Amino acid sequence: MTTWSVPGLPDVGRCLVMGVVNVTPDSFSDGGRWFDPAEAVRHGLELVEQGADIVDVGGESTRPGAARVPLEEEVARVEPVIRELSRAGVAVSVDTMRAEVAQVAVEAGAKLVNDVSGGLADPAMPRVVAASGVPYVVMHWRGHSHAMQERAVYDDVVTEVCQELTKRVESVLAEGVAEEQIVLDPGLGFSKNPDHNWALIAGLDRLAELGRPLLVGASRKRFLGRLLATPDGTPRPFSRSDDATLAVTALVAQAGAWCVRVHDVRPNADAVRVAAAVQRARP
Repeated sequence: MTTWSVPGLPDVGRCLVMGVVNVTPDSFSDGGRWFDPAEAVRHGLELVEQGADIVDVGGESTRPGAARVPLEEEVARVEPVIRELSRAGVAVSVDTMRAEVAQVAVEAGAKLVNDVSGGLADPAMPRVVAASGVPYVVMHWRGHSHAMQERAVYDDVVTEVCQELTKRVESVLAEGVAEEQIVLDPGLGFSKNPDHNWALIAGLDRLAELGRPLLVGASRKRFLGRLLATPDGTPRPFSRSDDATLAVTALVAQAGAWCVRVHDVRPNADAVRVAAAVQRARP
């Protein structure tokens, strides 16, 4: 197992925990709860107290079917939250597909740009990231939320995700992003059906062969609710899939993930520490 060190972010010798702060009215699991900036800041600080190493602040929902928000609205949502959390010493990530939002966020103190489109939604994004020098999450992505599930077609999902991520890495490197800035994300739930998601979790070792740190975001996603459905097929609600999220966290941390992105921080912070203890005990 490789223990990754990513410039400007915590290096604690184990899988990191990224806590989610959605400054949105419509995110799939907690939309509206942290829409007020003061509440979002308070929640971010609570996540750090619970064990988050990074706090990921997003102002645009990427749930299936979500419509995009105007640029000005996204900036207005995230900038004050990032600024206040950064002033408090929190390692903040900005969850955005827009280069202009990323620029504002970095100027406000963000230490990581988490782009679910991997630079495909905004061609200017890699150049902004390259100039900023901050780490950059390149996620596997095949299209915006309104159409992404139509593109969930694969012959071999692990092979194809690896191939497509490799092309994205080559592209952002060509735009000036340094290799040490790049973090990869297989994009669970994005243009993936449940079987695809499980295959990617099981195939994390192959994704690790791409040679960059891996961020895994399974928290409260639909495929967990479907796995835990009632006998009549009713999926379990998002907010009641945290135990399943915890199981995924333990598995991927054990498999060498660099970071997990989660909503319920405290138990996942415990899980990554358990995984690290098991790894240290190996002969």
